[in-house]
Amino acid sequence: MTTSLIILAAGQGTRMLSDRPKVLHEVAGAPLLVHALRAGAALSPERCVVVTGHEGEAVAAAARDWDPDIAIVEQTERLGTGHAVQQARPALDGISGDVIVLYGDTPFISAETLTKMAEARTRHDVVVLGFEAADPGRYGRLVTSGDTLERIVEYKDATDEERAITLCNSGVVAADAALLWDLLAAVTNDNAAGEYYLTDVPGIARSRGLSAGFVTCDEAETLGVNSRADLAAAEAAFQARARAEALVGGVTLAAPETVFFAYDTVLGRDVSVEPNVVFGPGVTVETGATIRAFSHLEGAHVSRGAVVGPYARLRPGAELAEDVRVGNFVEIKNAVLDEGAKVNHLTYVGDAHVGRRANLGAGTVTCNYDGVMKHRTEIGEGAFIGSSTMLVAPVTVGRDAMTASGSVVTSDVPDGALALGRARQVNKPGMATRLREKLKQIKAQRG
Repeated sequence: MTTSLIILAAGQGTRMLSDRPKVLHEVAGAPLLVHALRAGAALSPERCVVVTGHEGEAVAAAARDWDPDIAIVEQTERLGTGHAVQQARPALDGISGDVIVLYGDTPFISAETLTKMAEARTRHDVVVLGFEAADPGRYGRLVTSGDTLERIVEYKDATDEERAITLCNSGVVAADAALLWDLLAAVTNDNAAGEYYLTDVPGIARSRGLSAGFVTCDEAETLGVNSRADLAAAEAAFQARARAEALVGGVTLAAPETVFFAYDTVLGRDVSVEPNVVFGPGVTVETGATIRAFSHLEGAHVSRGAVVGPYARLRPGAELAEDVRVGNFVEIKNAVLDEGAKVNHLTYVGDAHVGRRANLGAGTVTCNYDGVMKHRTEIGEGAFIGSSTMLVAPVTVGRDAMTASGSVVTSDVPDGALALGRARQVNKPGMATRLREKLKQIKAQRG
């Protein structure tokens, strides 16, 4: 049976006190919306519809960054979750099979939980995701009988007896598409908020003699983000889980609480990560590599046996082959470093290719930007770049070539050649003493 997704992302999130739509606030380097999309992607949905509202164009752009073919619909009036789901109907016209409704501000629903819901649909007409809440607070309550869901009651409409229930509603619902539209048509706004509740659907199904069921997940999966405090809690929850998974997967974390992962960080076995390392989006580190303290990596690939840091920065497009060394206060951007290359200190390498076993001395800079365009630098296999060399791109340094320390290299260097691009030193005897005295006199005259 095929499955389609509806992701509700229309809320403004007034408690966030932000001009940015709530679902675009980030956890682990990705918008909350992207986390929901990633979870749903595990079901290989036939179609995915995102329901936007506040700042809808920005939300739509983020969704299409994830999937250019995603369907976008707008909820122009905020009339409740049931109304929001109905806005997706035209985008699912002609689609059969199941529909699962997710929320753009609930980022941690797991693929395993969604799979459980899809399986439960073989036994029930409507399936709801619930969780046992440590503090039920103002969550909606699931009223059940055995494995049957009788109805969902919102806190504001609940009796004291119903409020004592600890099995709470996550809001996630699965049903056959045609049945969902039929049930939603029967939902009214006769409630304390005057809204059309998606949560009325199971009760309506039961009143028609249909089967409503529920599956449960850990409460941590249902964590919603409605405030900055919630956002911080979501980040902390993600990082705690990511660190635990890394350790179980054979990664060494010297100080786990100081290492921060992105939503898509991939670390191989026997990777060693020292304290205070930050992984931005798009990082893969292969088996046996070492990331030393206070390094920041984003959009980078680090191969087996490479060592990065301390205090190194890898920016998008950094590609490090096996046994590469990138040392302290080195920045790599949009550059490929071949096997065994060394860039050990105080160096910037951007828009470049560094050959096997090449060695770049301290203070080397690839001058890749002319104020308008970027240009590439090619450094050949076995080349040695002397300290404080400025490589003014576009330029090529050949295989086994060398540059003298302090050189400004503006022309290609042939294989095996030595390039010297600096002015000849001239010493002026006694001039430093005379100049110092003159400067002291000027200072005295100025008082």
